[in-house]
Amino acid sequence: MGIMDESLRWRKEFPILQKTIYMISNSLGAMPRSVYASLQEYADTWASRGVRAWEEEWWQMPVSVGDLIAKIIGADPGQVSMHPNVTLAEAIVFSSLEVSPKRNKIVYSELNFPSIRYFYQAQPDVEIHVVPCPDGMSVPLEELLDAIDERTLAVPISHVVYKSSFLQDVHAVIEKAHSMGAFVVLDTYQSCGAVPFNVKELHADFVIGGSVKWLCGGPGVAYLYVCPELSHRLEPKLTGWLAHQRPFAFEPEMEYVDSAFRFLNGTPNIPGLYAARCGYEIIAQVGMERIREKSLRLTQRILELADEFGFRVNTPRDPAHRGGAVAVTPPNAPGVGRELLRRNFIVDFRPGAGIRIAPHFYNTKQEVVELMKQMKRIVDEGTG
Repeated sequence: MGIMDESLRWRKEFPILQKTIYMISNSLGAMPRSVYASLQEYADTWASRGVRAWEEEWWQMPVSVGDLIAKIIGADPGQVSMHPNVTLAEAIVFSSLEVSPKRNKIVYSELNFPSIRYFYQAQPDVEIHVVPCPDGMSVPLEELLDAIDERTLAVPISHVVYKSSFLQDVHAVIEKAHSMGAFVVLDTYQSCGAVPFNVKELHADFVIGGSVKWLCGGPGVAYLYVCPELSHRLEPKLTGWLAHQRPFAFEPEMEYVDSAFRFLNGTPNIPGLYAARCGYEIIAQVGMERIREKSLRLTQRILELADEFGFRVNTPRDPAHRGGAVAVTPPNAPGVGRELLRRNFIVDFRPGAGIRIAPHFYNTKQEVVELMKQMKRIVDEGTG
């Protein structure tokens, strides 16, 4: 059985695929069928075990579910903690760092996701250096590297840019940052589950991301990896009782625990964790290399059809710099996007990007062709 056929055996596990052509996994991954049973397990546990559920399972879930992410990103068990969203995870990381007059520079590109930019813009006593991206699609590597100097504290960057699906050379960024004594906060929201990477091989300081997209884990759950060299000595200021060495002693002063719990704070999103683990388990079983190989084939077909139909492409054509999605701009792209949704072809439109099309391992080549032909038909009909 071929690689594509092997991945397609999972289609039956995603109910929405039976009713739509679902090509928006870079925005919200399809829900695994097993989420029904997992959330029922949560409800049954709460109903039958009550407060005992905390001791029996719930208390460990922010790290035990993190172990499922660890398998996907190349981390060790106990190195990933789970949080409600990426913005909060980013804030926890930044609260661990020391801002000083000699080291207060934050470097990132203008293509960073807005939530990350908003967070750093709101911080006092920092100098923000935003690297321009003239083509609106890719991050100029040399300009980014040149901006990182001995005054740089942190470089929060996206592994894959959300608008264009541009895949950055994070190796070079991490190497330059480390040579200057700076930290890199790597946002893998648009890569994890679509593009293979290994946090150890990257020598990553911090890796953050969430469940909503390629991981098919749903909303309300994000992950944070901290490299072991840092995790034992950093003390987050955005903290809470879960990070204490003895949380149930209710002591008046903080004493940080020496584990991934160190980066937790308050009550975790337990139902979200029940739902999220279903997607993680499937992604791990399918395998990142298989997912990436198929993704490159399907996105290449989108590029070919976009060229054939005369649609502008806003995503890198080089596979080495292309994530899992392709952004194209047909005439009247917002209207075409709305009409595709009305016809049950699930995509989205983003200003400055166009219509984003994101096939995943559970999609077929035939679906890609049908979607692109439908887009051309809408343009020709003028119904968008």
